[in-house]
Amino acid sequence: MKYPTCVHFIWGLLTVAVVPVSVGEMYTSLLNVKQAISVERKLIDYLKTYIDHELQRLEDIKRFYARVSNLHTEFYKGPATAMANPLVAFTLIKRLQSEWLNVVYSNEALENIQALRSSYKEEEADLPKLEDLQGAAKGLMRLQDVYALQVTSLVRGRFQRVTDGEPVDIYLPAVSVPLSGDDCFMVGKVAYEQEDYYHSVQWLEESVRLFRGSGGEWSPENQGTLEDALDHLAFSHFKTGNISYALSLSQELLHHDPMNGRVLQNVDKYEKLLVTSPPISVRGAGLRRPTSNHLTTRDTYERLCQTQGSQQHMHFENPRLFCDYFTNGNPALLLLPVRREVLSLQPYVVLYHDFITDTEVEDIKRVAQPGLKRSVVAAGEKQATAEYRISKSAWLKGSAHSTVEKLDQKISILTGLNAKHPYGEYLQVVNYGIGGHYEPHFDHATSPSSPVFRLKTGNRVATFMIYLSSVEAGGSTAFIYANFSVPVVEKAAIFWWNLHRNGQGNVDTLHAGCPVLIGDKWVANKWIHEHGQEFQHRCSLNPEE
Repeated sequence: MKYPTCVHFIWGLLTVAVVPVSVGEMYTSLLNVKQAISVERKLIDYLKTYIDHELQRLEDIKRFYARVSNLHTEFYKGPATAMANPLVAFTLIKRLQSEWLNVVYSNEALENIQALRSSYKEEEADLPKLEDLQGAAKGLMRLQDVYALQVTSLVRGRFQRVTDGEPVDIYLPAVSVPLSGDDCFMVGKVAYEQEDYYHSVQWLEESVRLFRGSGGEWSPENQGTLEDALDHLAFSHFKTGNISYALSLSQELLHHDPMNGRVLQNVDKYEKLLVTSPPISVRGAGLRRPTSNHLTTRDTYERLCQTQGSQQHMHFENPRLFCDYFTNGNPALLLLPVRREVLSLQPYVVLYHDFITDTEVEDIKRVAQPGLKRSVVAAGEKQATAEYRISKSAWLKGSAHSTVEKLDQKISILTGLNAKHPYGEYLQVVNYGIGGHYEPHFDHATSPSSPVFRLKTGNRVATFMIYLSSVEAGGSTAFIYANFSVPVVEKAAIFWWNLHRNGQGNVDTLHAGCPVLIGDKWVANKWIHEHGQEFQHRCSLNPEE
């Protein structure tokens, strides 16, 4: 029997159950998600074997049932007739004492399920952890927020936002996957456990709707039930101030579980509150999106991400911006100059088209894959993982592969800078996860204690970022204060100066990696430091430069 999960109501206080800690980072890199497909293929094979064995067992039981039933309907006419034949009597006694015992207490079913569980355990190390499920759910909510997606559309497998009161597709996926009531319940539950009732209300509303549509029947693969969803949704509405609807949902829950003392207590409390507080008539009227303590530029950031890389008209009308074939005065580029697109003058941002070849891309990705680990951010003098950066990364030395060394040379030729270690950091290869992103940040160090200075080669003077893949939607690089964004252009590279010539950080380089909506985003970063550039990029004492 499946028992609903209880949401304990404590007057004036919410107590969230402690979730077991597990280490899971599959959701931080789409490469790991792809690798999980092969694991599930094995599980499918194990399940097929289990089904075959169980079907054979059931066929044996059916044959036993048919044989015994036929004896009673065709052979046994009465107790006297049965007992008259000693062979019949013997087989009856033997069947009742032995055969029924073997059927009822057979271990075959247990052996079959134990074999399935044993096979499952062999793959357990490669299966997603609880943190992966929670991280994937947070990724969906992040996409919902940044791209203003409608939850009702996401549940149907559509990516839509409301424009002028009408739902508009911002992307039409080749494969559309609708979500179940249990899927929505899991997303809503993750939000609920974070006391994020803005999101829990929206996702649990869909969960309740879908569970109701299925008649409230529980399926073996589901973790939640209609009662679970109603329980969580009622309390979520209470926390957003919608007491009247919380009362209505609690009363519906009592129809399914009339003896639930906790819910009866909640109903009593809600009814008393409604006497002193006017009810909110519009569902969701009390919903307020949670604020962000560290993301002070959220509105600009999300607007730039939503433009999918397109920029303001004024940006294109600037006559000082141009495209050309660029050689940087280097003989190596005279016969095959690079297509350069100047995107911005302040900060100076350039896009080099077709910087890297398909073969080089595959070399870099292949060499990086074994070393991919959860990306970190500077936290004082140390580095730590953070929710505002969801990806995995690996560092490649020039000796890791000839292509890595070749890229260092190409970067030096294009920029005129010394890109070799330690004046240039090792090449960082990054693969983004579900809703993978990197919220607004500076590449250069803004504190003397930053890990950037460990190389003892000064601050990061410039960034060279290579797009190793394309994406179908999202994933743009947004420059927040400069007010423009750059779409993912496969095999292209972006270059910008992080510091002014006087060594001061350029605040206009505040930038972000927008969440990947659809696609598998790979980039490679090369950060070039101040030292070693004395003759390539001279400094200046002019505070205006």
